[in-house]
Amino acid sequence: MREMITKIAEQLRSGQVTSVELTEKYISAIQQKNPILNAYVSTSFDLALEQAKLADEMIKKGNADILCGIPMTLKDNISTNGLETTCCSKILKGYVPFYDATAWANLKQKGAVLLGKTNMDEFAMGSTCETSCYGPTKNPIDITRVPGGSSGGGASAVGADLAVYALGSDTGGSIRQPASFCGIVGLKPTYGAVSRYGLIAYGSSLDQIGPLAHSVKDCALVYDAICGKDANDATSIDGAKNTASYLGKDIKGLKIGIVKEFFEGLNQEIAKPIKDSIDFYAKNGAEIVELSIPTLKVALPVYYIIACAEASSNLGRYDGIRYGYRVDKYTDINDMIKKTRTEGFGKEVQHRIMLGTYVLSSGYYDAYYKKARELRVKICEDFDNAFAKCDVLIAPTVPNTAFPLNYTCDNVIEMYLSDICTVPINIAHLPAISIPCGKDKNNLPIGMQIIGNKKQEQTILNTAYYFEKNSDIAKNL
Repeated sequence: MREMITKIAEQLRSGQVTSVELTEKYISAIQQKNPILNAYVSTSFDLALEQAKLADEMIKKGNADILCGIPMTLKDNISTNGLETTCCSKILKGYVPFYDATAWANLKQKGAVLLGKTNMDEFAMGSTCETSCYGPTKNPIDITRVPGGSSGGGASAVGADLAVYALGSDTGGSIRQPASFCGIVGLKPTYGAVSRYGLIAYGSSLDQIGPLAHSVKDCALVYDAICGKDANDATSIDGAKNTASYLGKDIKGLKIGIVKEFFEGLNQEIAKPIKDSIDFYAKNGAEIVELSIPTLKVALPVYYIIACAEASSNLGRYDGIRYGYRVDKYTDINDMIKKTRTEGFGKEVQHRIMLGTYVLSSGYYDAYYKKARELRVKICEDFDNAFAKCDVLIAPTVPNTAFPLNYTCDNVIEMYLSDICTVPINIAHLPAISIPCGKDKNNLPIGMQIIGNKKQEQTILNTAYYFEKNSDIAKNL
């Protein structure tokens, strides 16, 4: 695991390299590798070189941010003024926002260099990055496998050194799962800690923007740059700040909770490196606390009911009238809307919209959606009780390593079950980070998830950083 941002920032300030030279290097790498990986769905090379020139000027003046001049990328559901943003859906092809998402605006102000927009599962619905209208992204470690989803393009780009870092979004694991599959680090912040303004919505009570990077410190630096309350997002909060300066603290006395439900039925090939990592913490002074959260067994259905219900509401705006795709031939407005949505939305998105509409319909609302909302409250209470006994929780990120390409076709339920360790965190609005902790027999990365209480990004980042810097496990990856 490499601390790329600090290293590159030092090179830029010492004059070893300019941002323009660095950007040209990344553009060349994208041109060479992207035809194979399909990590980027659109590039902004001319803009990137303009931003790099401005960054070089800012650096010469001596007051530039650490992220100034560093090439990065955005998931294709994060709005960019003047650049096409499609959510990798046919229904939004040609849509060009007239404003920037707050997270991107914050980075742009600090001199970030945008290389382009990365691939994703359509409207962030998927775990493999295969439902995109632009075709699947491939895993940079093994191109016969998926990079994870839905932020698979960003994870693949970072893993293949086609960007220093990426911004993704996480509704039920969409940052952490691809980070695990691609052997990098992914941070899902506390709900609201990073503004959702400009993030095209999937599930409004679950979505969260966060970074994908090569190291814990890189994630902390990016998080610090994008976090904070935003007047344009009523759900945003003043979360943890200056997390990068908190890194490096001892973990003696840290109480680490191990929730048995996260490990039940877990493949030993996945469980062993995580348990070895827990042993590392125990040997270095952390206190291990055994816990049980029985409501985790219903987290997956709760998540899919709530997420699909919110998707049904959010995606109702795509009707072919105001923007995006519209069919050419239709008899009346109802026919136009029906045909536009049928042709514009992919099968997985249609499936989730229909499921969401069903659970919100008369006669089923109380049986499904209302009950899921009630269970969500109970899950949140159970996490509160767990954090009364410990500082962080450790769990697998995903109960498996990267799937082969096209695996989804015959294993839809298994795809949904792969989110079983990540969705409870979004339900409860908690922060969590995925870091590599081992490899399976096919040399594919295994991710460990460190979960914190609300606004405890400092604690989970420092816990992850301690492992990254001091464990032989991390050093040998």
